[in-house]
Amino acid sequence: MAAGGGRTGGSEKITAWRPEVEGVTEVFHAHFTRHSYPMHVHDTWTLLIVDEGAVRYDLERHEHGTPLGTVSLLPPHVPHNGSAATPLGFRKRVLYLDARGGPLDASFIGSAVDTPDLADPLLRRRISRLHAALARPGDELEAAARLALVGERLRERLRPRLAEVARPGPDRRVACALRELLDARLVEGVGLSEAAGLVHAHPAHLVRSFGAAYGIAPHQYLMARRVDRARRLLLEGRAPGEVATDCGFYDQSHLNRHFKRVVGVPPGRYARGR
Repeated sequence: MAAGGGRTGGSEKITAWRPEVEGVTEVFHAHFTRHSYPMHVHDTWTLLIVDEGAVRYDLERHEHGTPLGTVSLLPPHVPHNGSAATPLGFRKRVLYLDARGGPLDASFIGSAVDTPDLADPLLRRRISRLHAALARPGDELEAAARLALVGERLRERLRPRLAEVARPGPDRRVACALRELLDARLVEGVGLSEAAGLVHAHPAHLVRSFGAAYGIAPHQYLMARRVDRARRLLLEGRAPGEVATDCGFYDQSHLNRHFKRVVGVPPGRYARGR
């Protein structure tokens, strides 16, 4: 579901939701000035970026911090706390990642305990874009693709030898198979993990191969095809709300956003321009 209104307590503000994206159990955005977390544990991976201020925390009896620009990854089942590092508090965005079905398994816990704070601008940008996609209902394929690339980067940072091994090159056969699948499931759509299983490719490799082959991300291709279908139905005189449903969009707002991005005008105005 999409993020709802923030819940406040004085100057404290939080927004939390569970997206329909495999591997992400919760998205949590917060602005805290006074709240301090006691020692606690999660059964998930905690992936944290700070947008304002800084956080300090203890993990395995060692003090750490998350200044602006740093990515912090706290492993499951390892106690930690957290508090503002400055009097002005902090604003953070957190992803809780499934420890069993997410991008990281238990073999990475030791590395994360040793180095939980990662100064990696590319990783931070990817995480920020993932948060944006997770906040938009109907864009789950985009969010899953972005999560796959975030997971790939995390695994390479936690286990550097993975980055030393050349990634497999783009595979046009895999890309073609995904395009055929997206064409066949234009309205109902397909999840990235299901698609990866059907074409026998790792999700990150699948995303990279598709982009290399066609110059467009899988989610962009799917939305462009849906917009094409919507144009035809609108010109037949169908109402935008009905068109949104018949083309696989989450709702009319979802149709409006993608239609305007591709065509330049909202669907209602496009139809009236006949």
